[in-house]
Parts: sequence; structure tokens; C-alpha cells
Amino acid sequence: MSDKLRVGILGGTGMVGQRFISLLENHPWFEVVLIAASPRSKGKRYEEAVGDRWKMTTPMPEAVKDMIVYDVNEVEEISKQVDFCFSAVDMTKDEIRAIEEAYAKAETPVVSNNSAHRWTKDVPMVVPEINPEHMKVIDDQKKRLGTTRGFIAVKPNCSIQSYAPVLTAWKEFEPYEVIVSTYQAISGAGKTFKDWPEMVENIIPYIGGEEEKSEKEPLRIWGKVENGEIVPADNIKITSQCIRVPVLNGHTASVFVKFKKQPTKEQLIQKLWDFKGLPQELELPSAPKQFIQYLEEDNRPQVALDVDYERGMGISVGRIREDSIYDWKFVGLSHNTVRGAAGGAILCAELLKAQGYISAK
Repeated sequence: MSDKLRVGILGGTGMVGQRFISLLENHPWFEVVLIAASPRSKGKRYEEAVGDRWKMTTPMPEAVKDMIVYDVNEVEEISKQVDFCFSAVDMTKDEIRAIEEAYAKAETPVVSNNSAHRWTKDVPMVVPEINPEHMKVIDDQKKRLGTTRGFIAVKPNCSIQSYAPVLTAWKEFEPYEVIVSTYQAISGAGKTFKDWPEMVENIIPYIGGEEEKSEKEPLRIWGKVENGEIVPADNIKITSQCIRVPVLNGHTASVFVKFKKQPTKEQLIQKLWDFKGLPQELELPSAPKQFIQYLEEDNRPQVALDVDYERGMGISVGRIREDSIYDWKFVGLSHNTVRGAAGGAILCAELLKAQGYISAK
């Protein structure tokens, strides 16, 4: 019998669910023992339920092919068989809030990729290198839910990963005004070019809800826990545009920053190389050794060359230069379905295990 924690994947047939399954293959701490999806997949073998919709570039792990898929609504039955769940369900926000809370109340922790609970005041929304201390709000959440081990934790939006860690590394220079334009891959919509042929050689200058997330979610990450809830930061303003581009994986950000304290270019670059957090100190299995890299070449970072940096868990930055209106500008790149989705959630779960919030039932 394995001593790994037993993991359930809620929404396991979609793109992010598939990414969870791929990344968790041979994980040293976690083992996928159950997959749940919509009622139409119930009772099917996982390989059959996915059919020709396997979107990963690596093969489907043998260990999951013959797993019988559960209906995600079978909360009590699923909760008996797992220690915790990852959530990537495709439902309305109200339905997601309800189903994730149902699992938490069934004493099954949920680490969610979904946005539904990102603004629930006692649900931590965490980039583990930036705000691991926010996990302590879980104790207040448990009191509200009436649970002893069940809770919900979430990771933030994929698009902010390419610039929020950079601004965090520069916090001592007090950034206070930011313009960001993100150029976002089609996998962020759960699509491939086969699914979305109209994206070939095309750009769509609108992604529903994305600009609000890009502007507001970093403020919550930089906020403080006060009286059992997370209060967003108010010392920085961000405005954004979010554009869908014909790239499969990788969100790129073009960012302009004003600082209260003026750094040199050398200081900015050094802060990126020096930046690390609790995941690096704890040597968590999914943590990148070097979280942020700076690339000196004028034509970097590039999706084709840099999106898989640190197995997709690192951030690549380039083109730091002075600006004629703002103080400095740069380009950032992150892997949207690894660091920005499933990988980021797995790192959150590793942190939760290290902090004692997730354990075997």
C-alpha cells in the first residue's frame, strides 16, 4: 500500500484536469486514485471518457486509463476514497462554489484551479513564493464551515503569473502604478488549434473577465490577513488589456511600472535572480530551483524557447529598460497551464502538506 496521499481530480477530463493527471504521474507525495467529471462521463473508463480529446503532448498515463470515472456530484462517495481533491470542474461559478464547499464540508480539502472562490474572504488565493502566510486564514474558514480538516484553497489567475512575481521581487522599490498587456495562449481557454481553427493567424482583443482578474487579483495576493479574512493591498494600481493570440501554451506580458524609489537596471535584474520563497527553502517537489530568470538578449523571452523553463514552473523576464513616460518596462513569460494552472495548484498542495493542512485521513 502506497504511503502517498490519495488524490481525486474533479473535472479530470478537461484540459486542466488532464494537465493535473500528467503532472502527478510519479509524484513523490501524491497519487491520483480517483477521477470525477460530469454525469455524462460517469461509469466510463477514463480513456473512453476522454476519447480523442487528450490534449497533452505526453501520452495518457497507464495508471489512469482504466479508472472508472465518477460523477463529480457524488460528494460523499468520493470523499470516502481520497485525502484531498484538485478541482478543475467546468460549471457556472455558483455551481463551482457550491460543489467545492460541499467537498470541504465532507472533510475533504479542495485545492482549486477555478476562479469561483478567489474572492471568498476566508479562502486563501496563493502563489506559494509570494504569500504562503495567507494559508493561515484556513483556520477561520474551517470555523465558518464547521469542519475539522475540510477547506478550500485556490491559486490565482494564469495571466498574472508572468508579472506579479516580478513586481513582488521589486517591492522594496515600491511600485505604485502599472500598465500591463497580456498576450494569452489558447490553452487558457481549454483549447488547441484543432478545437479552435479560427485562432490560426488571428488575434482576438478580448477575453471575458480577464482584465478585471489581471488588475485585482495581484492586490489580493499582496494583501494582509486581518480578523479572519484577506484584505487586498491598496498601495498600487494596475490597468490591463488582455489579448488572445495564436500560441498554444504561454502567456506573455508587456509591463510598464512607476516606482516611488528609483532603482537601477542592475538592481532590478539582481532582485529577480535573488528572489525565492518558502517553496525553494522547503525544497517542495514542484518548486523551481530558480523561480525567475532574466534573459539579456533583446529577442527574449520567447514562447518557443522559454515557456518550459524550470519544467514550466519558472518565470522568464527580459527587455528591462527605461521608459519615456513610466520609469521602467519589461516583458514577462509564464506557462499558463503549468505554473498558471495545474502546476501552481500542485505546488499549493505541497505547501499545504508541509504546513500540516493536508494529511492522510
